[in-house]
Amino acid sequence: MTTQQTGTYFPAGAVDEFLPRIGRVVEIENLQLAVFRASDGTIFAADNHNPHPKGGPLAEGIVSGHYLYDPLYDWKIDLTTGQVQAPDQGQVQMYPVKVEHGQVWIAV
Repeated sequence: MTTQQTGTYFPAGAVDEFLPRIGRVVEIENLQLAVFRASDGTIFAADNHNPHPKGGPLAEGIVSGHYLYDPLYDWKIDLTTGQVQAPDQGQVQMYPVKVEHGQVWIAV
């Protein structure tokens, strides 16, 4: 665990444990996060809760570029901002991620 201006970073696992374009659930500090590795290697961490009124998990979604297509309602979510794309509306809580020495760290 390391502390920086954006919060406290917690280890989430080795980069190789996160398969490209497939989500994985990681629990940190009683939070359930959906962690995604884009095709270009960028890693994103989001709250594993769909902003759709009926809710649901996000970790089972599919990544294309830096967008997530959620598994239940096919909403398109920008992984860089957490913003749901029109015509749908909503926001997903995103968390800062850093990679150091092959390890993924997420700030909460």
